[in-house]
Amino acid sequence: MTSMPPEERIGSHVKRAEQALLAAKNTALKPSAVTVPQYAALLWLAEKPGISAAALARLCGVTPPTMTTVLKNLQERGLIERSPHEWHRNVLETRLTPEGRAVMEQADAAAVAVERALAAEFSDEERELLVQLLGRCVRVLDAQR
Repeated sequence: MTSMPPEERIGSHVKRAEQALLAAKNTALKPSAVTVPQYAALLWLAEKPGISAAALARLCGVTPPTMTTVLKNLQERGLIERSPHEWHRNVLETRLTPEGRAVMEQADAAAVAVERALAAEFSDEERELLVQLLGRCVRVLDAQR
């Protein structure tokens, strides 16, 4: 017997919700032919053109090596372009291509539909409370690192 039953572990419930969300988004993104990490990168690149791979990895919540793979795949598909930074030659700036912007917009519409369907299951007050509670989870867990 364990010291805490699995059904009482908040982390298990958070993980199941995350897995369900990722599965729903992966399904929704299939017509755009991008994965959730690729979509996240495209979305952030639309917001922050020229961002470095390291900064993009932090925003997307993945490791730098994972982001390197994501960017390589996006570049091979012609969805992004990378060029040396004007002042920091060993830093590559990353930008969406016109095709990348089109794919991002298609993927974003699908991802937003998933988010809206999820949000519709909660009242305004419940959504606000859920966001606050998840934020508290992040603060507590960050403090323990």
